[in-house]
Amino acid sequence: MSIKPKKIVLAYSGGLDTSVMIQWLKEQYDAEIIAFAADLGQGEDIEPLRQKALATGASKIYIEDIKEEFVQEYIFPALKADAVYEKKYLLATALSRPLIAKKLVEIARLESADAVAHGCTGKGNDQVRFEVGISTLAPEIQILAPARGWEFKSREEEMEYAQRHNIPVSAKKGSLYSIDKNLWGISVECGVIEDPAIEPPDDSFQIVSPINNTPDTPEYVEIGFEAGVPVGMNGEQMNPVELIMRLNTLGGKHGVGRVDMVENRVVGIKSREVYEAPGAYILHEAHWALQALILDRECSHFKEMVALRYAELIYYGLWFTPLKRALDAFVETTQTNVTGTVRLRLYKGTVSIAGRTSPFSLYSYKMATYDVADAFDHKAAEGFVKIWGLPYKYMP
Repeated sequence: MSIKPKKIVLAYSGGLDTSVMIQWLKEQYDAEIIAFAADLGQGEDIEPLRQKALATGASKIYIEDIKEEFVQEYIFPALKADAVYEKKYLLATALSRPLIAKKLVEIARLESADAVAHGCTGKGNDQVRFEVGISTLAPEIQILAPARGWEFKSREEEMEYAQRHNIPVSAKKGSLYSIDKNLWGISVECGVIEDPAIEPPDDSFQIVSPINNTPDTPEYVEIGFEAGVPVGMNGEQMNPVELIMRLNTLGGKHGVGRVDMVENRVVGIKSREVYEAPGAYILHEAHWALQALILDRECSHFKEMVALRYAELIYYGLWFTPLKRALDAFVETTQTNVTGTVRLRLYKGTVSIAGRTSPFSLYSYKMATYDVADAFDHKAAEGFVKIWGLPYKYMP
């Protein structure tokens, strides 16, 4: 039986659910509530959340800029692994959750809190990501999920509760979408998006221009990599946070990075989601193109299988696990020589590879060409083909 907590750290976004949750938790547990808000590159000033959380009933709030850690310790490992869930989702929200879980645990220990709380519902993915991460890092800390069992059946009921308790909220009745933003991408759900037969309206997209509003002239960009990590753009060394932000702007201008998909959630249901990730899409395309120049065939093909499993681990909330650490070790060995430059063409929602170079390239012009410089031993191929096909030649 769980002990009634006296001090709770809440993952706080300032939205309707977590704003109401501060007062609700105080009522239910007669506990002190400490809020935590993470700056993950949402593209908006989150400092105003400080006053809002305190006005709503929190005893204090931690606001931390963790964009650099997010990029270096979460985004780039996923990029090096080529992690894409179900061929389309670049895992922006999923990648942020283990980092938030880690910070919740750190603050809970610093404050000697009995419990942490989040605002996830009972059929979403994030409840799994938060709770598995927290319980893996700190099994002694109690986890509360009010939205899985509280009395509110609709956003309207929550807003009425907020009004009764003078809780300042910005939500309006009939709000169309539920949106999660960070530096790596934007996730949009709810409203008309819940009908997979309907095309997502343009107002469901936040940063990527519709194709008819994009430039009529293509634009080229060069991305430099060192050991699998993007380090610069157009010959300029760049801070990774700034690099992703600039690629988000550039890709968004050209309509790059919109995704409309029906995906398989962790809890077993299918969900229609809309995503925007222009910078992530550009970097994944660039990394894949450069890596193809460098890795040998067997390593490259095996890494594709690893990429699939790696993406699933992220999506399923299994970041802090032995298998994830083991896959990281493999991925790191494959990235040692993934250094070079990739040139890309952005035009009308597409990203095309316009060139790639690397000092570690395994591509040989003399082996690949069909002109007079051809150095391939064509006569040797006859024996190779016979041996290669031998197992099938005498099949019954």
